[in-house]
Amino acid sequence: MLSIQDLSRPGLKPFSIDLNEGECVVLTGPSGAGKTLLLRAIADLDPNKGSVFLNQVNKNEYTAPEWRRAVCYLSTESGWWADDVGIHFPNHQSAGELLPKLGIGPDALNWQVARLSTGERQRLALARLILVSPSVMLLDEPTSGLDPESETMVEQILLQKLAEDVSILIVTHSSDQANRLATRCLKMNSGVVSEDIA
Repeated sequence: MLSIQDLSRPGLKPFSIDLNEGECVVLTGPSGAGKTLLLRAIADLDPNKGSVFLNQVNKNEYTAPEWRRAVCYLSTESGWWADDVGIHFPNHQSAGELLPKLGIGPDALNWQVARLSTGERQRLALARLILVSPSVMLLDEPTSGLDPESETMVEQILLQKLAEDVSILIVTHSSDQANRLATRCLKMNSGVVSEDIA
């Protein structure tokens, strides 16, 4: 699925990993360790060195929009480019079916972005990503602002995507979440990634 070979950038030492279909790799580590830098490098959002392949095709064979649709990055605080929520969801029918699974009514498509709480923004941003149908999801603390009930809903959706052979690399500070989702755990410190054997 996703093969990363000696990927590096300022603040990130060379990193290699193979992420299989339907696998969830959890990345933990202290704030400032470089976790977000790593996700952004994989998504090719920042200048980087090394090679990344999706299904044996080098990312350089993709246009930037194609790569970022196939290997989708979700930041802790996602951007919103329009005032209305609905504009961010081209297919309102699909969105209306997905949102209740994340605890949000379909009427949210009629809301203004400015009225969204932090948790609503996080869940809507995740829904927006899922509806792109990526092969790989790079998630930077997607449940950090959520209450336990909403966190459970998000995790159920992620488990469903894993069952559909989507691959996930997720940053979390929650060891409980790591235990619930991970097939493998990695630890990051000062830009260096290692297997978490704890």
